[in-house]
Amino acid sequence: MGIVVLTMKASVIEMFLVFLVTGIHSNKEITKKIKRPKFAVPQINCDVKAGKIINPEFMVQCPAGCQDPKYHVYGTDVYASYSSVCGAAVHSGVLDNSGGKILVRKVAGQSGYKGSYSNGVQSLSLPRWRESFIVSEGKPKKGVTYPAALTYSSSKSPAAKAGETTKAYQKPSVPETATMPVTLTQVPTTTAAKATHTFLPKASPSAASTTGSPRPQPIFHRSQEPDLWSTTTYTSSHNSSRANPGIQRQDSLGAAFQKPAGVDVSLGFVPKEELSTQPLEPVSQGDPSCKVDLSFVIDGSSSIGKRRFRIQKQFLVDVAQALDIGPAGPLMGVVQYGDNPATQFNLKTHMNSRDVKAAIEKMTPRGGLSNVGRALSFVTKNFFSKANGNRGGAPNVAVVMVDGWPTDKVEEASRLARESGINIFFITIEGAIEKEKQYVIEPNFANKAVCRTNGFYSLNVQSWFSLHKTLQPLVKRVCDSDRLACSKTCFNSADIGFVIDGSSSVGTSNFRTVLQFVANLSKEFEISDTDTRIGAVQYTYEQRLEFGFDQYSSKPDILNAIKRVGYWSGGTSTGAAINYALEQLFKKSKPNKRKLMVLITDGRSYDDVRIPAMAAHQKGVITYAIGIAWAAQDELEVIATHPARDHSFFVDEFDHLYRFVPRVIQNICTEFNSRPRN
Repeated sequence: MGIVVLTMKASVIEMFLVFLVTGIHSNKEITKKIKRPKFAVPQINCDVKAGKIINPEFMVQCPAGCQDPKYHVYGTDVYASYSSVCGAAVHSGVLDNSGGKILVRKVAGQSGYKGSYSNGVQSLSLPRWRESFIVSEGKPKKGVTYPAALTYSSSKSPAAKAGETTKAYQKPSVPETATMPVTLTQVPTTTAAKATHTFLPKASPSAASTTGSPRPQPIFHRSQEPDLWSTTTYTSSHNSSRANPGIQRQDSLGAAFQKPAGVDVSLGFVPKEELSTQPLEPVSQGDPSCKVDLSFVIDGSSSIGKRRFRIQKQFLVDVAQALDIGPAGPLMGVVQYGDNPATQFNLKTHMNSRDVKAAIEKMTPRGGLSNVGRALSFVTKNFFSKANGNRGGAPNVAVVMVDGWPTDKVEEASRLARESGINIFFITIEGAIEKEKQYVIEPNFANKAVCRTNGFYSLNVQSWFSLHKTLQPLVKRVCDSDRLACSKTCFNSADIGFVIDGSSSVGTSNFRTVLQFVANLSKEFEISDTDTRIGAVQYTYEQRLEFGFDQYSSKPDILNAIKRVGYWSGGTSTGAAINYALEQLFKKSKPNKRKLMVLITDGRSYDDVRIPAMAAHQKGVITYAIGIAWAAQDELEVIATHPARDHSFFVDEFDHLYRFVPRVIQNICTEFNSRPRN
């Protein structure tokens, strides 16, 4: 019996132990499942840039097709945060074009990024950028928790485009009377919009270089700024304060504010007898000694940062005040560039320095790359137009501000701007140091852009904190109209084609006299590829292009080319010569150049000149007809642009031809000044 009992007890104990072990194992499995949930990797598109994602380290799933060149990548191994995340993963070799998981880690911004071709992706070079990232295989690190949902920066915030987090500041609500009783003691003088003031203290110099989230700035109520009460107006939203006009408020200086007699606080205005009788300050009409139309082309790219952008804005405000903006003096507008340029305000938007200052203070950075060339093209095509306030008679000046160096080429856009009569100044701040020059897309870009490479149009600033030192030199230069060499004048804005009679009646000796007359006229003009250009055609029965507008670009070269023209001899087909000049010479004239034809002949044409002369007029060619000896004056008047008295000349002898040089030049300039410039 005892043996049976012991056997049963042993069986029960064995069953209990089995149950206990099985339960523990099951609990472990349950616990294991609870502690290790399956991680869902966020998916992104190929066009998502790292700077848009705030998380410092994250895993993502990239789709297929990110090898496409439209997804821009900047750098090699270490990429600027302006790059496509998945495009960088393909470039680095972590992924192929089929997509997959990757691990992304944000790192500090670099002084430059070198482009390269790798794995079917061409990455681009870029100047310094505020934030970078590196890509590795999508294997999570042990002990690291990655976000299941990514945090994106606001698309409307320029700062966020550079990879910064932003926080929207809300105006503080008006406190209730129970917690903050207020009694007005000053006559309201400003608009209700100023009733609540927000003050953001300036960041430290090091703030511009940080890449993390900016520290939230404190917001102060008026109660913390008692000196602002004298200009504060309460409106209908402050009913609780007006409901208790007898309550006093003690400010931080201990002064008690009382409701003044005669003030109807509930209506927000005072009787006429209580208003100030001081006359309004007269608005300046501007400094007449500095009548220029000025465009500031400012850097709003992501690389500039908030602090530098504030310094840039303050510089513009100081310039506007120093210039004394007004309709009788300088007018000022602003174009801001990043990826693309945009006009902040044009020449006719604000007519005094005070209003310009207010407009500048409202500007926020656009973000993106530093596409200066694109901005210059925009200014040339859009900014200096009559619709935007261009006055025509005032020199056009564009002051371009660049942080570091451009991310596109400026040479061609600048050339077109100069040809349009725009005087380009460049202010380069914190330009490339020696080790950074490898990242500059267009070496010596400032000299390729400015109006002249004589140092007058270029200002190099070592630090943004030294920018204010360039204020006076810049103001002095933009106001020195005598040295604004790219402004359009009658001497630098034309394509002049000489059509020279080489018929038998002229003779070798007289032909040399005609060539000297052509040389004397040419000497009066400023000759270069962007200023006045000279071309020449000689004709008899036939025609010959001696040299075109684009063949010589300096005055000595032009004078030597004129001297080398050989006498041809033959008949006189002036009508055919005009048609030839229109087709072979003026067809290649630049659109923004004035087209001047100077035709010199000593006899009547064998063919008709009326139809060719009309064709020249219809094509915008201004024709000056100069007849010598046997030339037919009625024919000269048909050839010449109307009015003929200003465009046709007759001289009885070849040796007297030189006397007409001053008169021809004077008439060319008179005609130029009678039409809109620029």
